[in-house]
Amino acid sequence: MNEGPSRRRREADNEGSSPRGFARLDAAAFPVFAPGTVWLVGAGPGAPSLITLLGYHALVHADVVVYDALVNEHVLDWARPEAEIEYAGKRGGKPSANQGDISVRLVALAREGKRVLRLKGGDPFVFGRGGEEGQALARAGISFRIVPGISAGIGGLAYAGIPVTHRDTNHSVLFLTGHDATGDVPAGVDWRAVAQATPVIVMYMAVKNLTHIAERLTAHGRDQDDPVAVVSNASLPGQTVVETTLGAILDKATTEHLPTPAIVVVGRVTGFRRLLDWYSETLRENRLG
Repeated sequence: MNEGPSRRRREADNEGSSPRGFARLDAAAFPVFAPGTVWLVGAGPGAPSLITLLGYHALVHADVVVYDALVNEHVLDWARPEAEIEYAGKRGGKPSANQGDISVRLVALAREGKRVLRLKGGDPFVFGRGGEEGQALARAGISFRIVPGISAGIGGLAYAGIPVTHRDTNHSVLFLTGHDATGDVPAGVDWRAVAQATPVIVMYMAVKNLTHIAERLTAHGRDQDDPVAVVSNASLPGQTVVETTLGAILDKATTEHLPTPAIVVVGRVTGFRRLLDWYSETLRENRLG
């Protein structure tokens, strides 16, 4: 019987002929991060260890890291000591970098011959403006790579013990942003369709407008008793979860003191927390996740 590569690799490790554990990554044949290129990388929902291996590879080779507000700054500890670190965060209601300026900056840095890492919370293509930045790079003739990340709407809920799908409750899920470019409730959303489309709705950046969103959902037939969970600072030691209902959210006082950033999930999947709430206080002592 063929022993297979895994067993042969373990035997080589035991003989001391190759690096072990994470040290193997130093010699791994990752894609080349070439000068003059930009990598758009998702850092995951918060915990530093949830960045992908390819994202970690980009961090240790980048000449410049341009990072977002939702990126855990402990992730930046893995950047090269010589790397330039630039903050380009965007948070609602606070002074923020202009999206157009960020894209122009990425192009300029790449044209200087630098390896540019654009590090974004969650996944760059899930309400992260990664598509806009990729378009700007493509139009400027800059080579780029997309490195997906764990989206908060999936990974963040997992840290709260909430499966985004479960065959006992739902075979579909709808992802929704809680505000448009103006900061208001998205005007282009068909709320009647959203209210009836799927048993589970996951909302990003929705706390500010949550009362108005609940009004639209219930006005178009969503049950006021539909359970809601608001997961704040997902996957971090300070994570909190507030469980309520759509009807209770209609009272604005319910949402006034919810910490952000937060992910909101509507639907019966929230009930699985009773058995699946695994992220205990003991586990939170490890800041890496």
